[in-house]
Amino acid sequence: MGNYRSAFLVTLIVAILLAAGLSFVGWRSYARRSKVAESHPMSALSSAVGVENGQEQSVPATSVETPLAPVQLSPQRLQSIGVKTGIVEVKPVYNEIRAFGNVDVDEQRLSFIQLRFAGWIQKVFANYTYQYVRKGQPLFTIYSPDLVTTEQEYLIAKQNKNLLATSTVPGVASGAISLLDAAAERLKQWQIPAREIARLETTGQARNELEIDSPVSGFITERNALPHMYAQPETRLYTMADLSTVWVYANVFQNEIGQIRLGDPATVTVDSYPGRTFHGRVDYLWPQVDMNTRTVKVRLVFSNSGLKLTPGMFVNVKLTIPLGRHMMIPTSGVFQTGTQNIVFVDHGGGYLEPRNVELGPQAGDQFIILKGLRAGERIVTSANFLIDSESQLQAALGSFMPPPPGAGAAAAINAPAAQAAIEFTTSPSPPHKGSNVFRVRLTGSDGKPVAGAQVTVTFFMPAMPAMGMAAMRTVATLNDKGGGFYEGTGNLASGGTWQVTITARKNEQIIAAKHLTVSVGGGM
Repeated sequence: MGNYRSAFLVTLIVAILLAAGLSFVGWRSYARRSKVAESHPMSALSSAVGVENGQEQSVPATSVETPLAPVQLSPQRLQSIGVKTGIVEVKPVYNEIRAFGNVDVDEQRLSFIQLRFAGWIQKVFANYTYQYVRKGQPLFTIYSPDLVTTEQEYLIAKQNKNLLATSTVPGVASGAISLLDAAAERLKQWQIPAREIARLETTGQARNELEIDSPVSGFITERNALPHMYAQPETRLYTMADLSTVWVYANVFQNEIGQIRLGDPATVTVDSYPGRTFHGRVDYLWPQVDMNTRTVKVRLVFSNSGLKLTPGMFVNVKLTIPLGRHMMIPTSGVFQTGTQNIVFVDHGGGYLEPRNVELGPQAGDQFIILKGLRAGERIVTSANFLIDSESQLQAALGSFMPPPPGAGAAAAINAPAAQAAIEFTTSPSPPHKGSNVFRVRLTGSDGKPVAGAQVTVTFFMPAMPAMGMAAMRTVATLNDKGGGFYEGTGNLASGGTWQVTITARKNEQIIAAKHLTVSVGGGM
């Protein structure tokens, strides 16, 4: 019993000591975070932890966009990483919409062949499906008692007309003529060929079998005419399709349908005829979206004089949509970060400037540029990822000058010669945490002051994750005070060592750049 009591006391003492140690460590951590929060509000925002309903609630960190800086690469470096360039152009833009489709019969060129009188089919000449029939070609023969009777009435009416033509009885001659005209009109209404009526006139005899000719040219897609079959006027004996023009049904995604207009040109290719392209146009847009595929059916019409496109054939469809004249660059020239669209402008001599652009619709393998570039500028169209990495490294170091050889950039000897010299001062000097006045003096290579430039001073301090501090960046734009002097103010959020970059531009060209390290007083 004494052993259990001793073990219990030892365990209790150890638990108390562990709790006291954990409490002390937590208090020290809280005090350190509070001190950092007082001196650096951004740190407090990124690391603050609240307690709500007994649960810890972490405050999400503010997303900071990675800054970019111009880079200078030697010709050897440009060649080794495969840099290619292109020109920003303004030109007519045509978007290409690609889809799959199927060939179908032109419904406007379908014909049904039926009789206007009843009878028995005797001989059938067009006797299989998809047989091609020309207009006027015999289809079948038919025996019709009604037709034979009408022909006999026609012959009798003709004889009576000749016999009663000289009759002096009022109305007899005109009545005979009316009977003949009625019989002839009935034959015409039944669409009896003119040659058959001419034969009646010549021979004076009715024929038991009448030959029926095709009223149109085309392929037989449906055949119901069989020997010895009794056919009535409602019987559809043949369905004929004229394939000299065909329809193609293509399914286009709903986000592209707004660009398509009736009459837009279209082309199709088919595996059966490699290298051959068929040209047509947009004929109709379906007023309904397929709920399963989110596509809209588009009907295209194609001339098919060679009968190469047959119903049911699977084809590749390309629609060419005119979008007007726009500023264009290749899609490979845009580096998309997810939040920005970056283009690297080539100023010559290996000097590449990152520039944020606003993109319009994509047209094939090119982007429409809405803002950020000018026509005629040269941009990088390949190796953008590697250049972006170099640009981020330069920005992180706060330097526009290339790092030493072996660090992935050109040697400093390849940097372009500056067109102006920079003298930088601050008030107070050295600068302190809070508001400061920055002054720059620009002098040209001839020693004369440079006026009319755009001067910016960028202070950058890298992030310090161990202290919970995010990267800080302050950009001040200086005003031209005359005589080559420029002045502006900026607020520094913290003391410490800052990387400072001074850039001077004139006529959209960088004429001077300088990098230095500045110690800022005032504490963190």
